[in-house]
Amino acid sequence: MLLTSIDFETTGAVPGYPNEPWQIGLVAIEDGRIVEESRFTSWLRVDAKRPFNKFAPGRHSQIRDTLAEAPTLVELWPELTKRILGIPLIAHNAATERNILTKTFPLHPFGPWVDTLTLARETLPGLPSYALEDVLRALDLMDEMARLCPDTAPHDALYDAMGAALAYRAFSENSFLSE
Repeated sequence: MLLTSIDFETTGAVPGYPNEPWQIGLVAIEDGRIVEESRFTSWLRVDAKRPFNKFAPGRHSQIRDTLAEAPTLVELWPELTKRILGIPLIAHNAATERNILTKTFPLHPFGPWVDTLTLARETLPGLPSYALEDVLRALDLMDEMARLCPDTAPHDALYDAMGAALAYRAFSENSFLSE
């Protein structure tokens, strides 16, 4: 079975502006295996004058000129369609990704969705935080994350998509329960 893990980094809410994505990350999982060569990431266009929420995480402030020249999500559709359309999607706090996709492509059905945040809350009760990095730490996946995404960090869309993929795999295999 093929699934795709997806993550968007966004501008955050700012009065008078919609929440917009500025980066996308995708990772495929096939028959429980992370398909490393499937990784896809891209910056997404955000007008150089558009403000970001001051609490929006990520390195967007360092790459504003790059974002102003990046492709839009619609321009990436030919590449995205084969990766996300008709394929179950995984995300950590899937509401964000679902909202962006359905707002941008309202005539296309997406999902079904697997939310690793929901899985973490149900499977790992009592964690002080269910932020993706904390869930990955609780599942003892940080070394694998460092190996798979050596030049990224939390709040990079590829890192977060890979993290959700690894968390999903751990939950589906129950490998974290065997200790």
